[in-house]
Amino acid sequence: MSRFSIPVRVYWEDTDAQGVVYYANYFRFMERARSEWLRARGVEQATLAAEQGLVFSVVDTGLRFHRPARHDDLLDVSAVLADARGARFRFVQDIRRGGPEGELLCTGHCDAACIDATTFKPRRLPRGLFGEPE
Repeated sequence: MSRFSIPVRVYWEDTDAQGVVYYANYFRFMERARSEWLRARGVEQATLAAEQGLVFSVVDTGLRFHRPARHDDLLDVSAVLADARGARFRFVQDIRRGGPEGELLCTGHCDAACIDATTFKPRRLPRGLFGEPE
């Protein structure tokens, strides 16, 4: 699958007292990249919920830290759909400083499920949702 990424600037609010990005904020940055990945494929989550009664829920996630990001860094946050079957899908992600080929700061994954917005029970991903062939 192809690599998708967005730029994210680190602000003071993202850091601890030493000017280093607080660990939980990496999850927020990666969430933004996944949301923009969906948007780039024409998937609006609010519309999906309203029209088809489907929402996404994170079921597993993890990060491995390699180097710290700091205040005012410009980060490249990626999202790559690694697998999608049944109701589940997995993204693998990384965050780099200085662009897509820049210094690797962290790697991670996010497993999510497609669920019914009312019952919260798993529902099969709609065919073609992520742009794969019908």
